Amino acid sequence: MTERSILITGCSSGIGYDAALGLRARGWRVFAACRKQADCDRLRAEGFDSPRLDYTDADSIETALAQVLETTGGRLDALFNNGAYALPGALEDLPTDGLRAIFETNLFGWHELTRRVIPTMRAQGHGRIVNCSSVLGLVTLKWRGAYVATKFALEGLSDTLRLEMRDTPIRVSLIEPGPVTSRIRQNAIPHFERWIDWQNSPRADQYRATLVKRLYRDAGPDRFELPPSAVTRKLVHALEHPRPRPRYYVTTPTYLMGTLRRILPNRTLDWIIAKG
Repeated sequence: MTERSILITGCSSGIGYDAALGLRARGWRVFAACRKQADCDRLRAEGFDSPRLDYTDADSIETALAQVLETTGGRLDALFNNGAYALPGALEDLPTDGLRAIFETNLFGWHELTRRVIPTMRAQGHGRIVNCSSVLGLVTLKWRGAYVATKFALEGLSDTLRLEMRDTPIRVSLIEPGPVTSRIRQNAIPHFERWIDWQNSPRADQYRATLVKRLYRDAGPDRFELPPSAVTRKLVHALEHPRPRPRYYVTTPTYLMGTLRRILPNRTLDWIIAKG
């Protein structure tokens, strides 16, 4: 049987890196893409094909996919869109350019890459597209509006694509992890410092008491936090099962919030989320 191939983005650490390791162990030819060349070099030293792919750079998307298809002889069995970042801060303090920037990485780049992959999957007669969303694609939390907006948009984009692909052999799934061990909090700090002038915000005391403390102090794992391997297990099902699910919940908060969103009035759900 021809070796199965997958392109995974955001493989420098966390969910993407674990997925690359786990799928390689299952016999997949993994193309573990990263935004930074140094991370690509490190993964190549570990034996991975690792194209540099920056979702904000259309040329890098085109070049990375061309490298993948040249290596595989024009075949790509699966795409796992995973690379993303967070930009914490109150929405009233978030410049619109900051919101545009996070959408470029967390949504528009995903759409660009996915559109480029679909013709290959159509031509070969099969394909799996899996998008890594979040519990914050189901419900919202304060201070996370920019990230929430991208994930809510991703949910709609993925649901629409899944419906549109029903008459093709391409299957589309979402994974909604919730709290999973990663570097997303540390990686959010440069974006927070670039875009949020919190010290001149009317909420400065709230920032100081909550968000700033959370960002800059390592308080250990979140409650219900699971390792990235929990996501990889769901990804394997989405890629290998003959009938992949539209959605895969991973952690307890995702299961809980997915249920509460369906059954509770908005005001009641708001009260529960506000209580933490």
